[in-house]
Amino acid sequence: MTVEPRKIQITVEEIFHEGGPPPATPLLVGAIAAVVANPFAGRYVAELQPYMEELKPFGLDLSQRLIDALGGEPGRISGFGKAAIVGGAGELEHGALWHVPGGYAMRELLGDAKAIVPSAKKVGGPGARVDVPITHINASYVRGHFNAVEVGVPGAPEADELVFILAMTSGGRIHDRMGGLRAEDVTGEDGLR
Repeated sequence: MTVEPRKIQITVEEIFHEGGPPPATPLLVGAIAAVVANPFAGRYVAELQPYMEELKPFGLDLSQRLIDALGGEPGRISGFGKAAIVGGAGELEHGALWHVPGGYAMRELLGDAKAIVPSAKKVGGPGARVDVPITHINASYVRGHFNAVEVGVPGAPEADELVFILAMTSGGRIHDRMGGLRAEDVTGEDGLR
């Protein structure tokens, strides 16, 4: 099974403030969404994992494209997340195919990030949107990085398509003041703290 995208959409937000004082550096929030054919649409297939292997190089390609869109410096990225939208002729489990190819690709290209990549998936029609959860790349307990970015692709997914999504940020929420573990205090040993 070849992974051939119908279209790829990249968005980058540059956030200058959230009503309070502007940060020293604007927050960047980026997402990449790729629309691909769902090879399992319209039928039940018991063994899905071989396609996960096919998706691994695609995950690396999308991760690199997103890093490039955010300035090309992996060290500048400190938040990430992933998601999938499955067209109506597919099943939710087809979106779960993105867990390894999307998550491990980002972790590898961001310097072997330690935290598990948060994920969301849903079944939806053309124009469906999904909230992609975001956490810190090395420590899931960094409260200031708990966030989400809404992503959707106009006209996708068709019933027989999948939309695979990756998201990255250059920092936590602007004006974060809810306490908890601070990004500068992360040890990054266990993916939690």
